[in-house]
Amino acid sequence: MKRNVVGLVMVMLSVVAAVGFAAEMKPIKTQKANELTVSVLSETGQWKPGKNSFFLEFTKDKKPVDVGKVTLNTSMPMPGMAPMIAGATLEPDGPGRYKGAVSFPDAGDRQVTVSWDGPAGKGSTRFTVPVR
Repeated sequence: MKRNVVGLVMVMLSVVAAVGFAAEMKPIKTQKANELTVSVLSETGQWKPGKNSFFLEFTKDKKPVDVGKVTLNTSMPMPGMAPMIAGATLEPDGPGRYKGAVSFPDAGDRQVTVSWDGPAGKGSTRFTVPVR
């Protein structure tokens, strides 16, 4: 009986933590890509120079969608020079959700390309995100 109560309390705490965590995330960018909505989220709602943690979410009709393998790459075009390119590391964090990390050496607008290939089909989208 005591184990069941402890187990139930642990499950309830996990649910409360997950709901609180999701409520704390702010959108950096949300982009429609055909029937999917692709959202980049973080605690601050922005990327900054240096290391950044974020979440990448895929939804359809506000429900998570499994898109399989995902990549997120950024580039910063620079006149007369090769563009500065940074790829994010991503790991699955539940259906349609990926935990990511990316680092930027300085501020400026980044062209972001998100690509996926899996159960929801193959696709990609591009958008601009400021690094401030």
